[in-house]
Amino acid sequence: MTKAKAERTAILVAGAVITALTIAAFWLSYAHLASVAQAHGLAGSPQRRWAWPGTIDLFILAGEVLMFRAALRHVTDWWAIGLTVAGSLGSIGLNVAGVGDHAPFLDYVVAAVPPSAALLAFGALMRQVHTLVTDPEPEPVAVPEPVTVERAPEPPPAELPTAEPAPVPEPAPELTAPEPLPAPALSAPAVPPALLDHAQKIADTHKASTGNPIAPDVLRTRLGLPAPMADAIAAQLQLA
Repeated sequence: MTKAKAERTAILVAGAVITALTIAAFWLSYAHLASVAQAHGLAGSPQRRWAWPGTIDLFILAGEVLMFRAALRHVTDWWAIGLTVAGSLGSIGLNVAGVGDHAPFLDYVVAAVPPSAALLAFGALMRQVHTLVTDPEPEPVAVPEPVTVERAPEPPPAELPTAEPAPVPEPAPELTAPEPLPAPALSAPAVPPALLDHAQKIADTHKASTGNPIAPDVLRTRLGLPAPMADAIAAQLQLA
């Protein structure tokens, strides 16, 4: 038997004992209050004599049930507490007062025990019922089995590569200066026909005025051209 089941069994046994105690205490208190009612005005009506104690003890029952309901809702019901206190004090007071005056002290104790025991027993009974309703049986906690982790085999040590000797560099070939390329022959610049006609007119005018052909230097000066162009014109005019 687990600890939770043993505790639940103990609560059930205690509840059964408290229930029997509550019934006995309520019966004794109820019967004594019925005797008090018979001695004080209700002797001629047995029905009223036995109904009258219910107007006191039922306050205790109603208050305890309402207190139990409030406990389930996790609140405090002061109205239920007031009903329980009023019914309990009234039941104890009337049971003690019904003994009469100048009675032995033990008679008062005997009269006060049943209602007090009924109050305490019924409160304990409600407490046990509240425990059974609100405290669920704890579930067993599963203990996980230890997990074994297999270690992977370590890889063999890697072999370091053998260093090869560095190759000896070959001597660089001697560099020889390249032979100079022959300069390209400059071709004579092309002379536009209009410019050639203009130069011919200058040459004819010079020959007509001086009687001698115009020299290339004079033609170059008259035309204002670079030497290659003027030489090309002179060559075409056959002045060189």
